[in-house]
Amino acid sequence: MSPPFVIIQPPAPGEKRPFSRATRAGGLVFVSGHSAPHDPANGIHRGATAAEQTRNALAKVDAILREAGSSLDRAVQVTMLITDPADYDACNAEYVKHFPNGLPARHTARFGVPTEAKVGFACIALAGPEEA
Repeated sequence: MSPPFVIIQPPAPGEKRPFSRATRAGGLVFVSGHSAPHDPANGIHRGATAAEQTRNALAKVDAILREAGSSLDRAVQVTMLITDPADYDACNAEYVKHFPNGLPARHTARFGVPTEAKVGFACIALAGPEEA
């Protein structure tokens, strides 16, 4: 019997980040917390400002949602994780641009992980029509 959920991008064996990028279950997609992609060796930079990092992190979350058959347009709850409260206004100014059809429920928390990221996001979204 198959499990009642689908794991999106499970971690590779031995990966330093031991979590799946998302899980789809019960008509919802649960996306783990993600900051903007950062891989300087391959020319990928998360952005210098809080606004740039917000834009790039939300693009990463949207790409994961799309792989799961959803999108940011279907987000019902978002968690914004920030490292410095001084970036709150800049993050919000960029954040609202990504939800032109209405803002999902949201909470904000400070986070401290071994990264230079200024902001990260996790979310819950409605799955695509095949699971709605």
